[in-house]
Amino acid sequence: MKIIITKDYEEMSKEAFKIVKDVISSNSEAVLGLATGSTPLGLYQNMIKDHKENGTSYKKIKTVNLDEYAGLDYSSDQSYVYFMRHNLFDHIDIDLANTNIEDGKAADRIKECERYTKLLDILKQDIQVLGIGSNGHIAFNEPGTPFGSDTHIVDLTESTIKDNSRLFERIEDVPRQAFTMGLKNIMHAKKILILANGKNKANAVYGLVKGEVSEACPASVLQLHPDCTLVCDIEAAELIK
Repeated sequence: MKIIITKDYEEMSKEAFKIVKDVISSNSEAVLGLATGSTPLGLYQNMIKDHKENGTSYKKIKTVNLDEYAGLDYSSDQSYVYFMRHNLFDHIDIDLANTNIEDGKAADRIKECERYTKLLDILKQDIQVLGIGSNGHIAFNEPGTPFGSDTHIVDLTESTIKDNSRLFERIEDVPRQAFTMGLKNIMHAKKILILANGKNKANAVYGLVKGEVSEACPASVLQLHPDCTLVCDIEAAELIK
């Protein structure tokens, strides 16, 4: 695993952007695996800035997102499909038909998981962007998730609900279930970029980098990936320096 430690969030975001830009520059039809939450916002802002200033095109790019809240869709401003459009897709020249995310309102959730897994078999990520939860989760793969998992429905843990409640008016509004790519789907990506910032992520980053490879820390499976880069700020890296 390659590790890049930066002085702050802004520098972390710029370093992350360099890695994503290299993928896009080398393949105008690349498949980007994308993430939501506050961590990748700086990366997306750099992508938008580069598109507007340098004309980097996303017309032939395809995207697959990690996860979506069960029960939400674009009609909710807390849904991840809304997040992606508001924070990235609406500001670049990507074709929305080339963007993919689980259908949070799917009537048959099992079939929706099967559909998304089949899609991921076709659209293999050239790079997968990840954040990391304070309990070591990646996407919504909570501790105990099998390393061989495909897209599935997960019951969110209390720590994850608390982490995500900052984005809702009330913690009671945070959905208790979500669709998520499985760990196997993530590990199939050709390249992985995982981002972390802040002291509250330090223990998780330690587990990611130096901990035992164990389903107790889902992110630890990334130690087995042949091309994984961690970009984190100095606070998140305090236990691995």
